[in-house]
Amino acid sequence: MKKIYTNYLANFRGLSREIWLLSLVTFINRAGAMVIPFLSLYLINVEGFSLPQVGWIMSCFGLGSLFGTFIGGRLTDSIGFYKVILVSLFMGGVGFILLQFINTFYGFCIGIFLLTLMADAGRPAIFVAADAYSKPGNITRSIALIRLAINLGFSIGPLIGGLIIANINYTSLFWIDGLTCMIASLGVFLLLKPKKQKDPLLEKLIIIKEGVPPYLNKLFMVFFIIMVAYSLAFVQYFSVMPVYYEKVHFLSEDVIGWLLFINGATIVLFEMPLIAWLDRKKISKTMATFWGIFFLGLSFLVLNLSSWGGVLIIAMFLMTLGEMIGFPFSNALALEMSPKGRKGSYMALYSMSFSFAHLIGHNGGMNMVNSFGYFNTWTIFSIFLLLLALLTIWLYFLLKKSETKNI
Repeated sequence: MKKIYTNYLANFRGLSREIWLLSLVTFINRAGAMVIPFLSLYLINVEGFSLPQVGWIMSCFGLGSLFGTFIGGRLTDSIGFYKVILVSLFMGGVGFILLQFINTFYGFCIGIFLLTLMADAGRPAIFVAADAYSKPGNITRSIALIRLAINLGFSIGPLIGGLIIANINYTSLFWIDGLTCMIASLGVFLLLKPKKQKDPLLEKLIIIKEGVPPYLNKLFMVFFIIMVAYSLAFVQYFSVMPVYYEKVHFLSEDVIGWLLFINGATIVLFEMPLIAWLDRKKISKTMATFWGIFFLGLSFLVLNLSSWGGVLIIAMFLMTLGEMIGFPFSNALALEMSPKGRKGSYMALYSMSFSFAHLIGHNGGMNMVNSFGYFNTWTIFSIFLLLLALLTIWLYFLLKKSETKNI
């Protein structure tokens, strides 16, 4: 047991102090993220909206995320990641607190749009910060540590959130989420200082833009399409799936919180060792993305195999395995494909893949369930992800061919 513990800690060695601080701030922020996993249930059970209406509100969530990441990427390249992260966290906190006072359909559409615009402006900045603060060769593990902080917070947040809903009410979540975002912004201000360039000449060179913009990079655009489709299926676990748990398997909010806790806890325990092991095996980042898509597809498939409640846990483990493999390496692949001086723009487009997924995925999933039922919806997603996995293999060979030409 001691050896296992020692080996686990070894996966964290060599990471910079700033990465640890960035992860701490990220954890504080995500620990309060209790509203989002229960947002679809809140809109249905408290506000009385229909599934299609919830779908449109979640599309506004995606639209705000889309504009937020685009603006955040541009601001990151122009004023730096530090200021973007600081303002995004604070304004996101204000947005969460104000959201509880809205009770109309169009009001929620506008409120959710503005909230995610402010909150998601910081997403590309976080990725660029990870790249800036990482020591050479540690970028994948740095991203994995930040993801661990996100998921540690996410595992605790929904668990506490479910218990608060069961014992108090939904509106308490908005206050907690908003205040923790503000605490996280204070943590950035007090603990994480802007990175100083040691060499003035290097500082000048950094603003020189190399390569082409991301939308003119054909291979990156193929990768972007894959990530949009991958994320489109992934976001079902945070809008349609909680409704499925309640309406089909009759789970209460606190039990749903425990089920979501499995996801975060598994990532906290196993992602870093898994990433370190795959790094040592020198797995291709593209093929790691393939395996992430493959396991996510399996998670939807198993939901249709049995009405037994335990299948929900199996599906959650499969989805989590795909998430642990697919997202850190796809993130690292995006940074690897980003030329100097354009990392903010490239990472903004990478982050926008999740925004497009929020824009299309929640609405599409809700309306598919409303029209075809859960069984057919999960079958469609399984087939969709199988085809996407094949497209990812094609990208792998395109990148190999491109590397050969550049040698």
